[in-house]
Amino acid sequence: MDRLTPFPSSAHMPPPSPMAHPVQSLRRAHRDPRAPGWVPVGRFWWRRAAAFLPAIAATGALGMAFADWLSPGGMWWLEWVLLALVVVTFFWIALAVGTATLGLACYVMRKTAGARAQPTPMSVALLVPIYNEDPAEVFGNACAMVMALNQARTAHKFDLFILSDTQDAAIAMAEQRAFATLRAALPPGAGVWYRRRVQNTERKVGNIAQWLENWGGAYGAMVVLDADSLMSADALIRLSDEMAADPSAGLIQSAPLVVGSDTLFGRMQQFSASVYGTLLSEGLAGWTGPEGNYWGHNAILRTRAFADCAGLPRMPTLWGKGNLILSHDFVEAGLLRRAGWAVRFMPSIGGSYEEPPATLIDYALRDRRWCHGNLQHLSLLGTRGLHAVSRFHLLHGAISYLLSPAWFGLLVIWALLGNGPDSVITYFSAENPLYPVWPEMSRVSSVLILVFMYGMLLAPKLMGAMALGLTDVRIARFGGGARFILSLVTEIALSILFAPIMMVQQLVAVLRTVIGVRPTWSPQARKGGTYGPATVLKFHAVETLSGALLGIGMMAGMVSIWLLPIAVSLVLSVPLSMVSGARLGSRRGLRLLMATPDMLDTPPILKLARSHRLLFREPSQAPIAAE
Repeated sequence: MDRLTPFPSSAHMPPPSPMAHPVQSLRRAHRDPRAPGWVPVGRFWWRRAAAFLPAIAATGALGMAFADWLSPGGMWWLEWVLLALVVVTFFWIALAVGTATLGLACYVMRKTAGARAQPTPMSVALLVPIYNEDPAEVFGNACAMVMALNQARTAHKFDLFILSDTQDAAIAMAEQRAFATLRAALPPGAGVWYRRRVQNTERKVGNIAQWLENWGGAYGAMVVLDADSLMSADALIRLSDEMAADPSAGLIQSAPLVVGSDTLFGRMQQFSASVYGTLLSEGLAGWTGPEGNYWGHNAILRTRAFADCAGLPRMPTLWGKGNLILSHDFVEAGLLRRAGWAVRFMPSIGGSYEEPPATLIDYALRDRRWCHGNLQHLSLLGTRGLHAVSRFHLLHGAISYLLSPAWFGLLVIWALLGNGPDSVITYFSAENPLYPVWPEMSRVSSVLILVFMYGMLLAPKLMGAMALGLTDVRIARFGGGARFILSLVTEIALSILFAPIMMVQQLVAVLRTVIGVRPTWSPQARKGGTYGPATVLKFHAVETLSGALLGIGMMAGMVSIWLLPIAVSLVLSVPLSMVSGARLGSRRGLRLLMATPDMLDTPPILKLARSHRLLFREPSQAPIAAE
């Protein structure tokens, strides 16, 4: 019995239904004999070509343009480094444009596709792993989902499990009171369960594994949710329908929409996802096909397939037992696909929600945890039997963080070389030239290259905005044309201001990982932390110093004036970070800035969740159940 609880940790769980969950080998390929002998892949090759070939061609063209620009007098070693950084960083920008372009075509084709046949009913478990979270938020969302499902017409049977890894005694007691309140609020016999582990062995992976090994056998599928996840009844039923109708599917990932934040930084993320996310999501689903990815939440998984094929080992090492695989979701998706199961991404399923980080600091702290896990993927690229697209997902996860050091290196070289004969390199290498011939930044060709690169960076945003008329989301749902344009311009301006700061923060995250600073597994400040000026200044010291050095170099004529926007963002990192947490809802005139359709016309499931959270904040209605 847990010393913090008045009842055993399994007292509020159904009868055991155990199933095996073997640990998989990364050095030996595995094929699941239960997996179907076929997975439809043929039609996805042309989609992959449509996304990747233009990206490769555009990157090659830009590389040749840069080489021509740098080549007068011969290519010096620093020119080769600059060219390599430009090519590496630009490819991922071009791939985003190619994905968005493909997304528009896929969206149009999907709208004309026929409906599926009626699926076979399934028994589905909704799993909510939590760790020191706000019980009112977690149980309020849980109550809303169960009530919505009770009112929906479906042949599927849903049970909800709160799987607690909480180690804080006060929060653990609050969870137990909240669970008693949840049971009292729902009809008798509702399938809601609560289990708390005394020791949170292997974190979320161990939490899910313990449920699988003890109760997973009773359920054909499981929907894994995060503490801040919320899904409508329609979304849960559609996911279950798709899983039941597709015998090849081992995992189907929805596209969660970020909602619920009232801060400037949160609103920026919500508006961006609502406007630009559709095309990128449709394009990603289009070219990944049955080799999709898993984001760890708001997805349905075939329970038996996951248990048999996705048991995670420790990180591979020559010195015995390795570290825990932190970004487990990418790896689990790869193991499922390796075993013969399809992993699909379905952005067409609406009603899937999560909350964004509320401030720039909260975003950076979460990024440090994700960075450590994603860089682990580099050591997993050699896993035997993985599909090539699964390996690409692992590589992309690592590259998404390694691009920041690449951009920073590009910035430094550009700062040193961009002013040609007036640059700092000339000053220090008069007698022993390090870089004898400089590209002239004032030439028209260099300006065109810069305009082209910035244009490609903004292209997915502009394509998403212009394509709104072709999707289910109309500009009128953003509050009208004038308000939409103001919000669009504001979001783009804020993205440009915040981008250099986030670049440096990701560089710091990569350096922390390289030198072995392990991130702490602490609950996120989902509503935003409170940070004073001294804390913010300490957190953004590197950015402030970098911006100051760029400014000094410009005034001395040693750094290109083209870097002024980046220098301004870095110098202003402290005030920008503090402003990122500003609450817009309480400010007259800003209340609807970057408002999204879900803010202006709140979906029923969001209304239901917000009203039920209030119930769980009332101590008088949360009695502790007797043992």
